Amino acid sequence: MISGSIVALVTPMDASDGIDWAALERLIELQIEGGTAAIVSVGTTGESATLSVEEHGEVIRRTIAIVGGRVPVIAGTGANSTAEAIALTALARGLGADACLLVTPYYNKPTQEGLYRHFRAVAEAVAIPQILYNVPGRTACDMHNDTVLRLSAVPGIVGIKDATGNLERGRDLIARCPPGFVVYSGDDATAAELMLMGGRGNISVTANVDPARMAALCGAAIAGDAGHTRALDAELAELSRVLFLEANPIPVKWALQQMGLIGPGIRLPLTPLSDMYHERVRKALTDLGLLGPDRC
Repeated sequence: MISGSIVALVTPMDASDGIDWAALERLIELQIEGGTAAIVSVGTTGESATLSVEEHGEVIRRTIAIVGGRVPVIAGTGANSTAEAIALTALARGLGADACLLVTPYYNKPTQEGLYRHFRAVAEAVAIPQILYNVPGRTACDMHNDTVLRLSAVPGIVGIKDATGNLERGRDLIARCPPGFVVYSGDDATAAELMLMGGRGNISVTANVDPARMAALCGAAIAGDAGHTRALDAELAELSRVLFLEANPIPVKWALQQMGLIGPGIRLPLTPLSDMYHERVRKALTDLGLLGPDRC
């Protein structure tokens, strides 16, 4: 099973909102060089909600080709329609993804039984390892721990990205889930503590900007080195805070642009980072040595 720092990779775009394939390759190489353990393609941070089905598949295809088997590629294939989630998951499997990440259905607010049947249906339809993704702050849909435990018994469902930021819920999941079912953090601010409790990695926004430090943090946490983990977490804390000053991926794309790694593109209804936050993000980058004449 995948463990460590797993980047939720941005989808770089040019000033005309087209996908910047050269920048995508550049970002992937930097992640692998930085020690990232796996790459999530077209998740929330990858602006999956505004990509066409054709673009969705092409980003996954090119990511797999660029990675060339050096690290696993996890494709974001969730949807609020079960049929669409099955179709996207089948597409990703056909393209050669190593696993899929499926967010809880958003907007239509299913019951816990509906969530169970939704994810079971996808797992039964497509033979690929599947990671559940619970992020109620974005979806208005919260999958309870008892539902996750039911789903952990379904063949093909291998783990969960818990982006609730609630460490007590995370502790409960880790304690009660069966062997072989993996809990990942999906919240950079609390990821270190969740991993010290037994979580097996962090599906991270912050890793886009500082892959090496996040990889080191995850390695230390999984090894149980609390002192080193918390020291690295303290170093990254302000960066993780500023990358959520506005809706993800607005701040992280602006940060990567300042670092000279991507262009300015972000698709409506998201807009570029508000001027009032520029200096705070820039300072966080500078303090970590990520911004300066030698980095741009």
